[in-house]
Amino acid sequence: MILLNSILAYLAAVSAGIFAGAMLTEALVLVPMWRSLKPAEFSTLHAVHARRLYGFFAPLTAITTTVMVLTGVVAFATGHAQSYLAVTAAVLSLAVLSMYFLYFRNANAALASMHSRPEDIAPMLARWAVWHAVRTAIAICALLLSVLFLKGAI
Repeated sequence: MILLNSILAYLAAVSAGIFAGAMLTEALVLVPMWRSLKPAEFSTLHAVHARRLYGFFAPLTAITTTVMVLTGVVAFATGHAQSYLAVTAAVLSLAVLSMYFLYFRNANAALASMHSRPEDIAPMLARWAVWHAVRTAIAICALLLSVLFLKGAI
C-alpha cells in the first residue's frame, strides 16, 4: 500500500501542477488579452476558439479531479498518516469542478454566443475573471496540498 500511495501522490501532484499552471496561464495571459479586445473582436475570437479551450480544459479537469479523488480515497482507506492532505486536495479539486457546472458552463456559452450584446461583454468578462481567479486560487491550494502529501508519501 505504501507503493500505491506513493504512485498516486506523484500522479496527483503532477496532474494538479499541470492543471493549476494551465489555470494560471489562462488567468494571466488569456483573460487580460480577452479583456483588451473590443467586444465584437472578442465575440468573434471566442466563438471560433471556445471549442478548443473546452477540448483542452475538459479532459485536463476530469483527469486531475479523478486522480485527486482517487488519491484521497486510497490515502484515507489505507490509513496514511497524512491522508487529510490528500482528502482536502480532493475536496478542493471537486470544488473547482463544481464551479464549472455552477457558473462557467452557462457563462462560457453566453460569451461564445454571437448573440451577446456588445455592451454586455465587458461586464461578463469582468465577472468571469473574478470567478476564474477564485477557482485558480483553489486549484493552487490543491496543488500545494498534493505536494505536501507527496513529500510525506515518498
